[in-house]
Amino acid sequence: MKTKAAVLWDRDQKWEIEEVELDGAKQAEVMVRLTASGLCHSDNHILTGDMPLVLPAIGGHEGAGVVVEVGPGVSEVAEGDPVVFSFVPSCGRCIPCVKGMANLCVQGAALIAGPQLDGTHRFHARGRDLGQMCMLGTFSEYTVVPTSSVVKIDPALPLDKAALVGCGVTTGYGSAVRTGETRDGDTVVVMGVGGVGINAVQGARIVGARHVVALDPVEYKRMRSHEFGATHTASTVGEAFTLIAQLTSGEMADVCVVATDCAEGGYVAQALSLVGKRGRVVMTATPHLTENTVAMSLVDLILFEKQVRGSLFGSSNPHYDITRILGLYASGQLKLDELVTREYALEEINQGYADMHAGANLRGLIRF
Repeated sequence: MKTKAAVLWDRDQKWEIEEVELDGAKQAEVMVRLTASGLCHSDNHILTGDMPLVLPAIGGHEGAGVVVEVGPGVSEVAEGDPVVFSFVPSCGRCIPCVKGMANLCVQGAALIAGPQLDGTHRFHARGRDLGQMCMLGTFSEYTVVPTSSVVKIDPALPLDKAALVGCGVTTGYGSAVRTGETRDGDTVVVMGVGGVGINAVQGARIVGARHVVALDPVEYKRMRSHEFGATHTASTVGEAFTLIAQLTSGEMADVCVVATDCAEGGYVAQALSLVGKRGRVVMTATPHLTENTVAMSLVDLILFEKQVRGSLFGSSNPHYDITRILGLYASGQLKLDELVTREYALEEINQGYADMHAGANLRGLIRF
């Protein structure tokens, strides 16, 4: 069949909207008609090369829609089911999955390879095969994905808002709550309050953090962070250090989530300066591909037992945590509607990313 999609043909180019060919669902795959797709910063990392997805490819990994076709061997979902995509597949059978680390499923090794799990492509254009970001490609009206990447949800939930839980919401919430192990009464600082960091803010609020400091140089994001649970804001690390020292009588923060546009090696030392004894620094932001050194004080790690933790998808288990987080939304505890600053047509995708870079959006959303 033919479908309209946003294709990236080479690095440092713009997304091109064109009609492409889409094959049907094969073994253990489903075809989904997209309702909405979030404009996540990770897709921008494809343009810069920080995320080495094989090109050409269709971008997008944060989306939701309705199943319109199921391939052979599929029993988890049926035609007509509403689903959210998990950007990390979860087979439920490999060792990481059965150990409760489904965000580290072995199928995740195929995320930036381009083709589907069987090594073949579903999208084609200009006589070439097209890869899919995270095997999803949500910048398309229709897509074909592995069943391990779809989570069936309550039909009563709005799919346009549920789409955000496929990456940014779960990643941010989980970074604070699961990887960072935020507890009631904690002091939490979030470096970078964009589409991921703002959800670390509300995750800390939901589990009862006493102080939640939103650290971002963009005034708009600092202002909006109060809606999601920030008790204080700061524009620089130095300003945050002074503020946290005052709030905690010098004890400093319990958790610092780093959710900046890119992870820089120097941010580790800055984050460590903001946490106290046994404080937990959670590195969530995508790093530059060539970043292989960090700055930190070994004194912080040894004498004060401070910790640095990596976080993929907020250390969440997709098939379990996505539905639980949507339950928090349904009960009014988690904000999703307020996250979407502006909606775009697929043809406006480049404008959406320009607005993201300008700091004008918490999250842009493509509505199909």
